[in-house]
Amino acid sequence: MKLYQNSTSLKTLKEQPFKLEKEIQTFFEENMEQLLEVTMVKSEFTIKNKRIDTLAFDEQSKAFIIIEYKKEKNYSVVDQGFTYLSLMLENKADFILTYNETLGKTLHSKSVDWSQTRVVFVSPHFTENQKQATNFKDIAIELYEVKRYEGNIIGINPIKKTASATSIKPLTEKNQELQKISREIKVYTEEFHLERYTEATKELYEAYKQAILNLSDSIETIPKKQYIAFKKGKNIVDIVTMKSGLKLFINLSKGTLNDTRNITRDVSNIGHWGNGDYEIVVKDTKDLEYIMFLVKQAII
Repeated sequence: MKLYQNSTSLKTLKEQPFKLEKEIQTFFEENMEQLLEVTMVKSEFTIKNKRIDTLAFDEQSKAFIIIEYKKEKNYSVVDQGFTYLSLMLENKADFILTYNETLGKTLHSKSVDWSQTRVVFVSPHFTENQKQATNFKDIAIELYEVKRYEGNIIGINPIKKTASATSIKPLTEKNQELQKISREIKVYTEEFHLERYTEATKELYEAYKQAILNLSDSIETIPKKQYIAFKKGKNIVDIVTMKSGLKLFINLSKGTLNDTRNITRDVSNIGHWGNGDYEIVVKDTKDLEYIMFLVKQAII
C-alpha cells in the first residue's frame, strides 16, 4: 500500500515502522470498536499458562474474538490460531467469567455463539506462506496488516480470502483435535446460504448483490450465521435468503428512511435476524432501482 500526500506537489509518505508490538496493541485496543467493530473485553488475558494479547467480543455474532499482535515473521498463524481456538472451546466458563467481571455484565454461556469464535492476527507484514496457509474459505483465522506512516497516518489492510479458496476440512481429517475444532467452529459462506435453494433464488440474490456492490466502492460482502451482510464501515443492508425470495433489512433506525412508496415494513419492535428497522421482502427485480435508492440512504 503506497500512500501519498497531495499538497503543492505529490509527496510519498514514508513508512514509520512500529518499534514494539505493544504500540500496535495499544492502538488497536484504544480503537477496537472503530477498527474491528467489536467490544474490548480484556488486555493480556492469561489462561492455562497461555497469554492472549486481547480478548474482545462481537456483539453482532455474539462470539468471542482473540486478537494477537506480531512483529516477527517466523511463526505459524494456523498452528497458533488452532491452539487459541482449542483453548477457548475447552475453557468456555473462564471466558464468560472474564467478560462478566471486566464489563460488569451478565452474559450466559447459552447466549454465546461459540461456532462464530475467531482468531485475528495483526502484523505489519505477513509472508506469502502465511497468507496461503490461511487461504481457506472455512478457517476461523483472519489476518490484518497494519502500517504507520509519517504524520501518524495508519494504513490497515485486511487479507482477503481468494475466490478459489477451498475447504480446510480435508487437511484436518488425520488430526482428531483439529477435527473437533473444525466441527464446532463454523465459518459461513454465501454458498451456505444459497445451497438449499432454487436457481431462481440464487439468480435473484446475485442481481441484488451486484446492485448493492455498484452503489459505492469498497462495499464488503460478509456472510454471517443467519444472514449475508453488506458493509461499508458498518452494515448497510443484510440479506436473508428464503425459498421464495429474499428479505432485505436496511440498517437505519425507525423514522430515518425516506420511503415515499411505503414498500418497507417497520420491524423495530419485531425480532429479526438482520440489522436495522426496515424490512423488504423481494421475489423479483421489478422494484430493484427504487430499493437501491432506499439502501443507498444507509451508506455513510
